[in-house]
Amino acid sequence: MSESVIDIVAAPDHLGIPRWHAVTSPGLVAGVAELRPVMPFEYELPPQTAPQPGTLELNLYVQPQWRRRGIGSRLLAAVGAHAVGRRLIVETAPDSAAQSFCERHGFRRTGSGSHDLLSYCDVHHAWLGELVDVEHPGYRLRHWTGDPCGATSVEQLLRHPSGPGAAVVSAAEADGGVAAYVVAMTGALPQVRARQYGPAVLVGDRGQRLGLWVNAALLTRLREIHPHVEEIETRTADEDSDLVALRRHLGFRPLGRRLRYELTLP
Repeated sequence: MSESVIDIVAAPDHLGIPRWHAVTSPGLVAGVAELRPVMPFEYELPPQTAPQPGTLELNLYVQPQWRRRGIGSRLLAAVGAHAVGRRLIVETAPDSAAQSFCERHGFRRTGSGSHDLLSYCDVHHAWLGELVDVEHPGYRLRHWTGDPCGATSVEQLLRHPSGPGAAVVSAAEADGGVAAYVVAMTGALPQVRARQYGPAVLVGDRGQRLGLWVNAALLTRLREIHPHVEEIETRTADEDSDLVALRRHLGFRPLGRRLRYELTLP
């Protein structure tokens, strides 16, 4: 089929997420692209690994039978016209069509790590409760739920009362403020998988097992707030051996490798 009979159309926003479809003449969707804002607190400390404010996560997929027809390039062009001057982040599997696409279109590789998954059916909930109940003198647990739109830090989120929303936060606070935190983002029903960011622990508060504490608290809290969630996925940078060990301790299992690419749109 000729590329000329494939239209790139803007789809109705899904929870405020810009989306484009590549639609073939019979009305089939051959590919999809969507943009999601990346919150600065979604990436673990140290701060130099965090994306710049206004960074967007790009998800772009073309059905295998429709590849090599320029559809991905046309979807990326539609994204570029919408997000002029913005920085994009893409995560791909190694040696995949997505990796080749990124390299052909000028994306720069900026990191690598593992893609991990935790299933609630594999978690002993009484054990989680024991982890949460461990005392950490000088620290207190704090939870928050709601819509993180516009926030640039966990501290900003915690200043507002909890309410309905996709974000669940568990944090350890001390007199000096937030010492550790972990964030989970849920999708729209009927999605059963949430995405976790962190835990992140401030340098001066490390060695107190705060990461394990807040992560166990988040797993418990997320299940209470969003009982439909059955799995939690996350990513772990190669260089963070302590975080890798923590996630294995909690029961996260590796699904595969992930590469991060970035591109600043003209």
